[in-house]
Amino acid sequence: MRYFLMEKMGFPSESILTLTEDEANPYLIPTKRNILSAMNWLVQGCKSGDSFVFHFSGHGSRQRNIDMDEIDGYDECLCPVDFEVAGKIVDDDINAILVRPLPHGTKLHAIIDTCYSGTMLDLPFLCQMSREGCYTWEDHRRPLAAYKGSSGGIAISFSACDDHQIAVDTTALSGNVVTGAMTYSFIQAMERDPGCTYGCLLNTMRNCINDTRTGLRLNGPIAAFLNRIIGAELSQEPQLTSSAMFDVYTSRIAL
Repeated sequence: MRYFLMEKMGFPSESILTLTEDEANPYLIPTKRNILSAMNWLVQGCKSGDSFVFHFSGHGSRQRNIDMDEIDGYDECLCPVDFEVAGKIVDDDINAILVRPLPHGTKLHAIIDTCYSGTMLDLPFLCQMSREGCYTWEDHRRPLAAYKGSSGGIAISFSACDDHQIAVDTTALSGNVVTGAMTYSFIQAMERDPGCTYGCLLNTMRNCINDTRTGLRLNGPIAAFLNRIIGAELSQEPQLTSSAMFDVYTSRIAL
């Protein structure tokens, strides 16, 4: 993703902060504290004309919602490397840090490659395919719930799957290299057609994953067990959510 943003999208290296488990610097390891700090760094001092990208590839989870602001009754969560000690990062906190501060003229694109990630940014509008085969917006705002939009800017999130689905790391898309299916399909779609519309990008990602669905397999310590359960029925459908509704068939993506 870092290479893609720099070489294909023109982001300068000094504007990108990367946290990975392989870093020697303890402040660049994706702990809960470091991830929250990086989120704040990303949007600090944001002003009109700024464009932000937040990418997370790792583990996702969900937990029972207690403030009654989720349609399905669950909060979606990111899992830092130390989540068993420090706790998870809940969608309410992600929304408060990355979405709420965005002023008019700013835009945030989030790319979330985790399980249960459909509404990870808690954005009020979800783009779904209708029975007629057209994308339409669903309003996920809840009466009396806290405001989950921005301060005038636009926040758009591409996520790996629906809130009840599992996302995979796989070699089925890239040969012998293990990669997140959603991250891979997003980059491939953007490289093939950098000026595509949001609807076209979402379709391309879904088709890419669907075409290789029988080859998708989970990796990791519980892979063998889960693969036997899920088998060829593994389903993963990338999702699109936004702080405001727009025409996905005419609006072209620009990071």
